[in-house]
Amino acid sequence: MARTVLERSDAVRALADVFRKRGFESGSLSVIQQETGLGRGSLYHFFPAGKTDMARAVLEQVGTWFEEQIFVPLRTTENTTSAIEAMSREVTDYFMSRDSVCLFAAITLGQEKATFAEAVRNYFTDWVDALAVALQRGGLSTQEAAARALDAVATIQGGLILARAYGDHATFPRIIDRTEQRLLAPAP
Repeated sequence: MARTVLERSDAVRALADVFRKRGFESGSLSVIQQETGLGRGSLYHFFPAGKTDMARAVLEQVGTWFEEQIFVPLRTTENTTSAIEAMSREVTDYFMSRDSVCLFAAITLGQEKATFAEAVRNYFTDWVDALAVALQRGGLSTQEAAARALDAVATIQGGLILARAYGDHATFPRIIDRTEQRLLAPAP
């Protein structure tokens, strides 16, 4: 029996779990209904444009979380070490509590990747740029900060894939620890 959802945000959280587990392509409307417990009427009430609207809402929610918890602190925390350490903690907690899946990366794997290309590009660009700002504030040159930031985000994303492939919850935190050490290493 379909459950009643009073808030759109509740539906978005339920949808995030489906897209995280199945990706966009494999999350058919019937699968979404079954796994969220939401009826077709509730889904179309909250997301009139259908599954694409659902995925956009999920990406928006995740993007907002990252903006508030990761990007703004990286841009504004005066102490670079504190900013990087906080990012490492938050990213580890976030992805470990969500089965080591980055929804933005998962969305890029299907045929619909062009539909979400701008949102995905903005998410990764914002992360790299915010991290580079923090590293520059810590004394790195613009070029070195940009290079380290790009490498760090790429390593984190690769770490998520390896952690899932290994089925080992300890892999990802170890990768985050090493990434943090490289980010905070003195300038060459």
